Order: sequence, then C-alpha cells, then structure tokens
Amino acid sequence: MDNTKDKKNQKEKEDNTEKEIKAVIKRKIQGIVVGDKMNKTLVVKVNQVKIHPKYKKRYTVSKRYKVHDEKEMFREGDEVVFVECRPLSKDKCWRVMYGDKK
Repeated sequence: MDNTKDKKNQKEKEDNTEKEIKAVIKRKIQGIVVGDKMNKTLVVKVNQVKIHPKYKKRYTVSKRYKVHDEKEMFREGDEVVFVECRPLSKDKCWRVMYGDKK
C-alpha cells in the first residue's frame, strides 16, 4: 500500500514540475510598431542582423508580427516588448507586455 501511495505522489510531483516548465518557456521579442489601424491589434516590425556564411557581409532581415493590444495604448513609432500566447486569431498569437511611448 505504501509503495502505491509513494508512486502516486511522485507522479503528481513530476506532472506539476512539467506544467511549471511549460508555463515558463515563452518567447519574448522587442520591436517597433509600424501599424495600428486595426482594433486591438498592432503590426510590429522586428529587425534582425544576420551574417552571410560565405562572404561575412552583414544584412538586415525584418519580420512583421501581429500583436494583441487590449487597451490600445500604443501608436506607430512606439517601441514594444511582446510575448507568445495562445492563438487569438489566424495570424495573431502574440500579446503586448510593455513598451516605451515615442
């Protein structure tokens, strides 16, 4: 009897730690707002500098993300930090954490 209780307790502890680990791992990205014409949605541009493997030249690659802004606080030109969340629409699975007003 004691062995089964110990196994159950151990299994519950492992399940809890797995849930905590999954909750902690979220991507955090910083970018500049380039569009705010949709309701509660921002378009944020993120620039990334890459180096060509052969020629070693640096070049900029930019990507645009649709980010959820519940309070509609941010406008074009503001710098924001956003994190990954559950899908909110077809293109939107990011949520604004905080930002600096222009």
